[in-house]
Amino acid sequence: MTTKITKPGDRRRFVVSSISFICCLCVLASINEVRFDSVTKFSRCAFTDNNISQSGISSNTSAATQNSSSTSDEEIRILIGILTLPDQYNRRHFLRLIYGTQTPIGAKVDVKFVFCNLTKEDQKVLVALEIMRYDDIIILNCKENMNKGKTYTYFSSLPEIFNDTNGVFPPYHYVMKTDDDSYFRLENLVQSLKPLPREDLYYGYVIPCPSMDPFVHYMSGMGYLISWDLVEWIRESEIPKNHLEGPEDKVFGDWIREGHRGKNRFNAKWSMYNYPEPPTRCTHELWPDTIAVHLLKNQEKWIRTLNFFNVTKDLKKSKLYHIP
Repeated sequence: MTTKITKPGDRRRFVVSSISFICCLCVLASINEVRFDSVTKFSRCAFTDNNISQSGISSNTSAATQNSSSTSDEEIRILIGILTLPDQYNRRHFLRLIYGTQTPIGAKVDVKFVFCNLTKEDQKVLVALEIMRYDDIIILNCKENMNKGKTYTYFSSLPEIFNDTNGVFPPYHYVMKTDDDSYFRLENLVQSLKPLPREDLYYGYVIPCPSMDPFVHYMSGMGYLISWDLVEWIRESEIPKNHLEGPEDKVFGDWIREGHRGKNRFNAKWSMYNYPEPPTRCTHELWPDTIAVHLLKNQEKWIRTLNFFNVTKDLKKSKLYHIP
């Protein structure tokens, strides 16, 4: 058996090589640790930044939602019901131009045309097409009448129609009944309502014409407005149900008086008035502070009124038309 003898020089080379190898491993481990630590820190930083960013987006969205909700709560919601007849197609189209070009600030104003059940075949087609196109018609379950309860049917039907609308309550703060020969300037109407209560309110042009006291008689049929709680009261109370016939606007005032309602009343005279010609105790000259003009019975009166208030001032210039 032969024994191999290791020389001292060989041992030294082995030890030096081993130490060098270990040193290399340590250096490599150090470099990798630095890289890993950097990557880890970068990942943590990116993750944290992303969380901050997401938190900021969520917070902003929440704030926007709250602001939107707040704005929605602050907006005045008004329903204007124009009582008319099914066959008045041209008048409805004309009034859509009148109200569709008005954009009051701080309010949601819905204008609806209101009449009783349809009785003719052409009405069933033409009115249905209007509804499909404009969605601005309310057909009451009644027979067309004057002074026999149409006003009651209008107001008493509204809670059932609108109370579940989008979960908003009340669906409207105020509800108006007006005629198709009245012209309302919506911005002025909204501004006049902003400081007023949203409960137990009865608003309009007090009758008789010389009177300025809204607590004595009733509001003119040119257009009067009540708060939503009074709409619900009309539906629930026996007082209106037992007194349907007679001059409807006067009868309405009787309901309010007999029911001890309308503790908050607002007389909008002389911002509301009859057209100046022919002159009567109910007329007034056209003037800038106008909320409503009544008795616009023909095209000439409408055009004079619209010209006075310069309703086309916002018409944009275009090569498509030339209107001197």
